[in-house]
This record gives sequence, C-alpha cells and structure tokens, in this order.
Amino acid sequence: MKAFLPWLAVLAVIIVLNALKLRSLATAVAVTWFVYCVWTWVRPRKRDRAG
Repeated sequence: MKAFLPWLAVLAVIIVLNALKLRSLATAVAVTWFVYCVWTWVRPRKRDRAG
C-alpha cells in the first residue's frame, strides 16, 4: 500500500486541478509524472565498483 501513495497523491492533484478547471496545469502534472516514472524505469543503474 505504501508504494501506491505517491500515485494516489498525484491522481488526487490531477482530479482537483480538473475540478478547478485548471486542465492545462493538470495535464502538465500528469505528463511530468509520466516522464519521471519512465525515467526511473530506464535510467542507467549504478554499478558496483568494488571488484
């Protein structure tokens, strides 16, 4: 459940922004979150240098 808290928080922010008719800002938040998630998935891994 702890792993879903950031996802739920971003989803709540997007829903609130849409409700306030700030759809362009909600879109920016969603796209930024998506890019962050993709980056954390494909970023180069740190390799151990001991050995």
